[in-house]
Amino acid sequence: MRMRDSLAQFESAFEQEAALERQRRSQLRQRAANRSRARGQQRSEQRGTVAFGVLVVALTLTVVTVTVVMFETLAWLMS
Repeated sequence: MRMRDSLAQFESAFEQEAALERQRRSQLRQRAANRSRARGQQRSEQRGTVAFGVLVVALTLTVVTVTVVMFETLAWLMS
């Protein structure tokens, strides 16, 4: 009788441990997915910031170039 009780306790403990292990693996997978998602968002935000900076520089250079050419042309026409 004691052998059966001992075996039943062992099986019960094993099942509980297996359930805890499955839960732990699931949590680890979820955490890894969350970290991956956060890294992707961070990279996307960084790329957006760089693209915006490039756009601002390009627009500024365009404005300066057009202004200089316009005044040079105006000076050439006036003389």
